[in-house]
Amino acid sequence: MGYTHLTQDERYHIQYLSRHCTIAEIAKQLNRHKSTISREIKRHC
Repeated sequence: MGYTHLTQDERYHIQYLSRHCTIAEIAKQLNRHKSTISREIKRHC
């Protein structure tokens, strides 16, 4: 089983939601693991 990259749309959502929601809430909304969201925020926000 492989993995999928975050889409550009997901990246925009993460950037916006990171100002208003916790990492756990964002992960639940996007159906992604919390560590994926955390890593994306550290790298790009």
